[in-house]
Amino acid sequence: MELLVVDLHQYLEFISNKSSVNGDSDIIDVELKNLCFEVSKTLRETGALLVKDPRCSAQDNDRFLDMMENYFEKPDEFKCLQQRSHLHYQVGATPEGVEVPRSLVDEEMRQKLRKLPEESQPSLPVGPDPKWRYMWRIGPRPSNTRFQELNSEPVIPEGFPEWKETMDSWGYKMVSSIEAVAEMAAIGFGLERDAFTSLMQKGPHLLAPTGSNLQRYGQLGTVFAGYHYDLNFLTIHGRSRFPGLNIWLRNGQKVEVKVPVGCLLIQTGKQLEWLTAGECLAGMHEVVVTNRTIDAIESAKQQGRSLWRVSSTLFAHIASDSMLKPLGHFASSPLAANYPPMCAGEFVEQELAVINLKGSKE
Repeated sequence: MELLVVDLHQYLEFISNKSSVNGDSDIIDVELKNLCFEVSKTLRETGALLVKDPRCSAQDNDRFLDMMENYFEKPDEFKCLQQRSHLHYQVGATPEGVEVPRSLVDEEMRQKLRKLPEESQPSLPVGPDPKWRYMWRIGPRPSNTRFQELNSEPVIPEGFPEWKETMDSWGYKMVSSIEAVAEMAAIGFGLERDAFTSLMQKGPHLLAPTGSNLQRYGQLGTVFAGYHYDLNFLTIHGRSRFPGLNIWLRNGQKVEVKVPVGCLLIQTGKQLEWLTAGECLAGMHEVVVTNRTIDAIESAKQQGRSLWRVSSTLFAHIASDSMLKPLGHFASSPLAANYPPMCAGEFVEQELAVINLKGSKE
């Protein structure tokens, strides 16, 4: 199955020409309204879509990947200097062997996946993920918050003078893509255009690239990121240089993702599920070494390229002190009771505790 590809050019042009529009359906032309409906429909039915954003080029993605490959190739002792376990690993480095995939500890999830047909079964992990991650905050921080650990100062590794500019440049562009999709989805769902984006203001958006050492762990079937959903609002990925990402559609179908050059992949997170009372379900996914990954490893070896698989991933969040609850007409859903109101920060802390990222205070 091919995922829907949405070119954001038309919507961005609409925004630039109608900066004062509040999102009322009678102001948006029929073609654009239909495109917004397709976005919301796709997020509802598949939990994933591809976007082309003229503000995010393949060159931007490559520049980011080059720097992160250079970072992850550094010795583990160096990378551990940027570790902040007492801040729930929400800034700086997370070493391999720390993050526990949800499918390893969530028995309800394990029961559901056992019911999937054989061809859609995930590769079950046997322990924590053997991947590194780096968390970099994108956007302004709230001046007052109950969740200081989720809104901490960034960590910059020594020897990377281009670090802040590269991370911020790529991160802000990806957040901008998320915001455009969030507005289009809101319109498609019959909500105010800013229904989602107003809750994202000063959220703890995290540019969170992962680094997987294919030199050490590049054997067929190795699980780098076990079957799980993302706890945030929407997740966006740039194109990785090594394949291996599988996603599950709402109907349980397993799909190996192929992100075309110049495109970005967007997936639904648990916070969007909360805000829509389950109309959109958090998308399940995994990263596994496949035959296509092996082919890419051999090609990289022949060309003398890095054997670190870097994911260009950003987690867009609802602001920590904002209330998570079904919005608008979703509040009348018969499933709304399954999504009781709670602060987004409280929700995040609960989720982090399950996957072993809510470190003890030091």
